[in-house]
Amino acid sequence: MRVMLVLASNSPRRRQLLELGGWTFITLPADIDERVLPGETPHDYVLRLAEGKARRAQVLAPKDAVLLAADTAVIDGEEILGKPADEKEAEAMLRRLRGHTHQVYTALAILDPASRKLLLDCCSTDVPIRDYSDEEMMAYIATGDPLDKAGAYAIQHAGFHPVENLEGCFANVMGMPLCHLSRMLSQLGIAPEKNVPLACQGVIDSKCAMYLQILEMRQ
Repeated sequence: MRVMLVLASNSPRRRQLLELGGWTFITLPADIDERVLPGETPHDYVLRLAEGKARRAQVLAPKDAVLLAADTAVIDGEEILGKPADEKEAEAMLRRLRGHTHQVYTALAILDPASRKLLLDCCSTDVPIRDYSDEEMMAYIATGDPLDKAGAYAIQHAGFHPVENLEGCFANVMGMPLCHLSRMLSQLGIAPEKNVPLACQGVIDSKCAMYLQILEMRQ
């Protein structure tokens, strides 16, 4: 019998990425308090939020469902950059990130009530931001796209292209590291219907040099 997978998110980017693996799923957004706790590291922060979203979704999900949640954070130094409140804050974030490398963390939480298993993982990617001009930056802000993005940018935005020479996981920066997810779901006997690395590389239109290492890595 096919397992019901519930994605505890309303993010169109996460839905798009999950569809690449051919998994059958429904979405059930889970809103939780996303404030950073005193002394909390970025790694612990995203793991806590991912688990919290999965457990929140469990309350409303069918009893036999497997819950999947993710949380993504843009990290510059030790500071977590969330979604900008307005265009002024978006500009400040984009100026701050321009021309140097920061990190993006995405935590995954998979909760299987039937087996009482909770699987957690976190993927980190170094993200080199190109030295875009003020004119490019302001034109991008005017589109409104930065306002619902952590760090005020979308790596996949065709017009802005904020990132250059990325060597890590592109899908992680979008919010769902698919090879990590595939490896985790395999522990529950939930296999993808499609070739995940091939489908992912088709969308990002570039080669990935790390998927074999990730898929073969033990938890």
